[in-house]
Amino acid sequence: MRRKIPPTAALSAFEAAARHQSYTKAAQELAVTQSAVCRQIGSLESFLGVELFRRSSRGVALTEAGQSYARQVRARLDEVERDAIELMARGSEGASLELGVVPTFATKWLLPRLPSFAKEHAGIQIHMTAETRPFLFDERPFDAAIHVGTGPWPGTESLFLMDESMIAVCAPAMAPRRRVFSRAEWQQQTLLQQSTRPYAWRDWLTANGLHIDGDMAGPRFELFSMLTEAAICGMGVALVPPFLVQDELARGLLVSVAQGPVPSGRSYFLIYPQRKAGGAALGAFGDWLTRQAKEDLARR
Repeated sequence: MRRKIPPTAALSAFEAAARHQSYTKAAQELAVTQSAVCRQIGSLESFLGVELFRRSSRGVALTEAGQSYARQVRARLDEVERDAIELMARGSEGASLELGVVPTFATKWLLPRLPSFAKEHAGIQIHMTAETRPFLFDERPFDAAIHVGTGPWPGTESLFLMDESMIAVCAPAMAPRRRVFSRAEWQQQTLLQQSTRPYAWRDWLTANGLHIDGDMAGPRFELFSMLTEAAICGMGVALVPPFLVQDELARGLLVSVAQGPVPSGRSYFLIYPQRKAGGAALGAFGDWLTRQAKEDLARR
C-alpha cells in the first residue's frame, strides 16, 4: 500500500518557513526562490487539507495546526538528518544511541565509566546532549535520557538507577573546626542556590530540624558543577549529591558541614519512549547502566 507521506522537499520548505516565520528567509536558506517555497507549502497544505500559514500584508504566521505540525516535522527531519550523518560516519556496521543527560551526573559519574561499556559493546556509540529541564521526547531527538525526578513520565518506560541524597559542603576555610555548623552559624551562611531546585535548601533544612530566614536567598546556579566550583571558591555553602563531589572531598577542596546525607526524594532513572523499547542497543546500554549503578551503590 502506498504511504501517505508528503514530499520531503515540501516538508523541508515548510520547516524552514515555520522556523524563520518568513518565506523569504526560508528561500535564502534552501537556495531556491521565494515562489518555489510558496508553491511547496501550497502543495503541502493541499495534500494535508489543512491551512498551515495565515497570509497578510505583513507576512506569514503559523496557524495553531501549523505550529503543532512544525514541531513534529522538525523532530522527524532532525531524526532523518541524524540517521544519515550516523550512517555516513559509521558505514554499514555498528549502532548508536542519542542520550539526553543531566550534565554533572554525566561528567562526574557516567563518563568515567563509559570506557568499560565501549569495551563490552564496541559496536555501539553513545552520543550525549545536556538537558537540565524537563522535555518531551517528541520534541528532542533522543533515544533515551538519564533524568532525576520522581516519575512516572507518560509515554515512557524507565529503569531505576539510584536514589539521590544531598550533603552540605563548603571550602575548608569556611568550616568550623568541629566541621558541623551550629544553628546560629547556619543563619550566617550564604546558601548557594540551584535554579532548577528552588526549594532544595528549605527541604534539606527542614529534614535537619532547622529553620533559617532567607533560605531561598543567595547566588543561583543551574548546574551542580557550578555549585561545586562556587563552594570551592568560598562563595558559600552548596547542597550537592555526595557521589558528585567524592573527588573534591578526598582532595580536601570541600568539607561536609552537616551530620550526613539527607534523601532528596528524587531518584535517577534511564527513561525512554515506549516506542524505543526492545531496541538491542538501548537494551545493552540499560543492562550495563543498571549494573554499574548497583556496583557503585555496593562500593558506597
